[in-house]
Amino acid sequence: METVRNDEGETYLLVKRSAESSRVRDPATGAERYVDNDDLRVVDGESALATAASGVPEPVRRTLGAVRDDRSLGLLAVVVDEGPIAAIDLLDAADMCESDLHGAITEFRAAGLVDEVDVAGRRGYEATTVAIEAMGLLRSGSEGGEGGGVDERDGD
Repeated sequence: METVRNDEGETYLLVKRSAESSRVRDPATGAERYVDNDDLRVVDGESALATAASGVPEPVRRTLGAVRDDRSLGLLAVVVDEGPIAAIDLLDAADMCESDLHGAITEFRAAGLVDEVDVAGRRGYEATTVAIEAMGLLRSGSEGGEGGGVDERDGD
């Protein structure tokens, strides 16, 4: 597989090349179509796998790089849903030891998913807009997920 670009600057994955045309895949949609070979140029030095990943929204790619497992994804969801949240309250809410929690939060901070904030005079964490957007995109693609949800913190 190779990365190719057409004359309009659109980037595709080359799936199959024949004598006159090539089958290409749009990384954003996965849709395949045939394009004349004369309209395509191979992009040297660009990984086909990186091109394939480019179809996934950047906030989701960033989140996937920082999340190790379901527990750390759940931790990020708690910060998104309940934040800003004091570190001590996050430790109580999470089924992680302090070391694992600190490690996950450090990964999230390095990825730009959470910021350290003051919560009622205590150290705490707040989700960034990148994390909020990523969680919304991930949830909207899940079974039964609607992406918006109801903010129950506003109470009744």
